[in-house]
Amino acid sequence: MKSNNNSTILGLVLLSVFFVFYFGNIEWVWLQELQQQENYKRWSGLGVALFIIFQWLLTFTRVIKRFRQNAIKMITIHKWLGAMSPLLFYIHSVKLGYGYIALMSYLFFANALLGYINLDVIKSKGEILFKGWMIFHVAFSIIISILMCFHIVMVFYYK
Repeated sequence: MKSNNNSTILGLVLLSVFFVFYFGNIEWVWLQELQQQENYKRWSGLGVALFIIFQWLLTFTRVIKRFRQNAIKMITIHKWLGAMSPLLFYIHSVKLGYGYIALMSYLFFANALLGYINLDVIKSKGEILFKGWMIFHVAFSIIISILMCFHIVMVFYYK
């Protein structure tokens, strides 16, 4: 099967653009004003949460026997959605936040970068590299999911 790394290229471009905007202090005032509105924050946050939950479907297609025939298709969807993650993040927030939100943001982008530099990209079939890569990618995903749930509770608790 021929490897297609277009999702990696898109992901790296979007991630780079996010950080150029962030560190270059390039601001879209209209988006920042929109992100201050409570309804917008909640709906865009729901979008990010659904994205994270949907990304876990790949795990289920690999683990649950009757869904395994969909794993290859799901990998492609997983990669393309992952490539779009910096854009989705930016739509929700133009800032990385503070405290646990900053940690969640750093892990979110580190995990996205780890996903872009997957084993198809580095062309390795080594079992140790695969297991190490997978452990970090899944561990980051678990931590992000836990922090996301904590964030949702805090947002609605401190309404």
